[in-house]
Amino acid sequence: MPPTLIPYIAPIFMLALSNVFMTFAWYGHLKFDHKPLWLLVIASWGIAFFEYWLAVPANRIGHQVYSAAELKTMQEVITLIVFAGFSVLYLGEKLTVNHLVGFAFIGLGAFFIFKGPLGG
Repeated sequence: MPPTLIPYIAPIFMLALSNVFMTFAWYGHLKFDHKPLWLLVIASWGIAFFEYWLAVPANRIGHQVYSAAELKTMQEVITLIVFAGFSVLYLGEKLTVNHLVGFAFIGLGAFFIFKGPLGG
């Protein structure tokens, strides 16, 4: 990959991987409801540690070419994609039309963040 593309591409991959870690940290414990909560919190902190090692550099690298609002929007859209897959594949939950409509509205919001100023 040419060095000039790294600030554009690396944050996307790093934020996607960081979201996998964070989704497991926040929701993975739902399959272990028989375990003590304090143990689950400590395990979640351990998982989140790796999320930070990806998210913070992703934002630092990405801020060379993206605004903070664009990075946050990118992170939220990635979070929804990762979470949708996680909830179906790991938790065995179903996505409904309501979920998809809600995600589509968030996607529409992301479009406007990246589109730039409207009007004159």
